[in-house]
Amino acid sequence: MPYQTNDQLPPSVRNHLPEHAQDIYRAAFNHAYGAYAGDAKREARAHMIAWAAVKRGYVKDGECWVPREKTAS
Repeated sequence: MPYQTNDQLPPSVRNHLPEHAQDIYRAAFNHAYGAYAGDAKREARAHMIAWAAVKRGYVKDGECWVPREKTAS
């Protein structure tokens, strides 16, 4: 099921990710959920894709998720 707000995200997401990372997760999940319509594993795939999207911009530092360091161009 697509998520309308971050308050609807699973506790494992809400309780561990900063607000911006939750926004990324929700957007990626909703997009993937729509893209995999008809797939029996639709929800599981959407969650995996959403976590992958978060990990592109955030890294876990101990128990906290923090933005990845920006590299110098």
